[in-house]
Amino acid sequence: MDTRSWIDQVIKQDQIDKYLINGKDFINENEIHNKLNMNKDCSKEKVRAILDKSLAVERLSFDETATLLNVTDEDMWEEMYEVAAEVKRRVYDNRIVFFAPLYCGNLCVNSCRYCGFRKENAGEERKVLTAEEIRRETDYILSQGHKRVIVVYGEHPKTDAKYIAESMKTVYDVKKKSRSGKNSYIRRINVNAAPMSIEDLKMLKEVGIGTYQVFQETYHKDTYKSAHPKGLKANYRWRLYSLHRAMDAGIDDVAIGALFGLYDWRFEVMGLLYHADDLEKQFGIGPHTISFPRLTPASGSELSIASKYLVNNKDFKKLVTVLRLAVPYTGLIITARENPEVRDEVVKVGCTQLDASTKIGIGAYDKAAHNEKEDKQQFTIGDNRTLDQVVNKLAEMGKITSFCTAGYRCGRTGDKIMNLLETGTEGKFCKLNAVLTFREYLDDYATEETKKIGEELIKKEFEEINNMEFYKNNKLLSVINDYYKRISEGERDLYV
Repeated sequence: MDTRSWIDQVIKQDQIDKYLINGKDFINENEIHNKLNMNKDCSKEKVRAILDKSLAVERLSFDETATLLNVTDEDMWEEMYEVAAEVKRRVYDNRIVFFAPLYCGNLCVNSCRYCGFRKENAGEERKVLTAEEIRRETDYILSQGHKRVIVVYGEHPKTDAKYIAESMKTVYDVKKKSRSGKNSYIRRINVNAAPMSIEDLKMLKEVGIGTYQVFQETYHKDTYKSAHPKGLKANYRWRLYSLHRAMDAGIDDVAIGALFGLYDWRFEVMGLLYHADDLEKQFGIGPHTISFPRLTPASGSELSIASKYLVNNKDFKKLVTVLRLAVPYTGLIITARENPEVRDEVVKVGCTQLDASTKIGIGAYDKAAHNEKEDKQQFTIGDNRTLDQVVNKLAEMGKITSFCTAGYRCGRTGDKIMNLLETGTEGKFCKLNAVLTFREYLDDYATEETKKIGEELIKKEFEEINNMEFYKNNKLLSVINDYYKRISEGERDLYV
């Protein structure tokens, strides 16, 4: 089948139309611009009243978010940074969840002007991994200590839903012995792939998809059209409603994102909020996570370095802060696109997930295992630190690394986890599971330096746990002490 026929077959107009309201989608550009223009009263009293709402773990309105985006007083921004950090602590405590990306193919039918994968880029070496190659990639990821991955695919008939499902089965099947001699395996697979039909998404649900991630890239329609001139991705609304279809397919953990640098960053933050709002309106559940990658230089892409909307570090910290305040119960992902200094700084204002030991070339992990040169990448990586190096740095900052996937396997997903996050309950369970999985990591993978600082951090965690009424009242202290002892003695994958 040629790619044009495949694209025509993939897109189902009725699976767009069913979500429209009076024939319109939820991105009203005039309304967004008006909100930004009409909410420039950024008095300290007004801003602080909005911050109080964030501290109560309530989603901000469009007008309130626009007000925060218009703040120009740098002293006020310092207050906002502090409140964002406190909101993160109240909902997620001091834990940071880690994952590794696994790129399975870079064949693509799209012509995205910012991406090294686009089909016109003759400099890209094209490949789709075989099952055996996926096993080798997974083996290396496990050797670093990871327990969850996000699998990434180009948009192409050779990496369709059937291929994705088979590749997920392969990843889940891989077992590798850790330093302690225990079998390690991937406990959760999230998926970043092309927008799909409800029928195809049900197939991924059956093989154990975690979070389904599709980034709109830009919510500004003319910019979207210019950046995506041809291919499956050229259809703005097919992409816009990809996560609505996932909800209808029974996948209740979805992830949104924008590629900052294509259009005005304030507009894109508002677009993300409108996206979260429509998911909540139509399904009662907002996004599980929000991502905010910035344009970085990509192979053969002039736009990736010449866009007039490139976001500087100062504004990047601001946009992450506003997202944390606007949707206080939603996870925020900062990737290895950013350099270590930026990542360490932005983590302080509310990020909850990071990647590390990241390789984004096709088959790049296996090349690293054999000290071979990596092929050209989709975009530029800014943080090349190993997982252990990042874990060590975070421990110095008082943040505990979590490899927990318990909530998903206990059914704390979708509307259930949202309610638990809003009340702060999920964070308390996650604190216990973070300690357990961190103990696993220290024994199985950590360097001696990281193990030393990690064990001091665990002592502090237990001091807090033993003094919290929640754990006493719910009779969880004996459980965590028992599980911790058993993991220290060699058991694995115990969770609350």
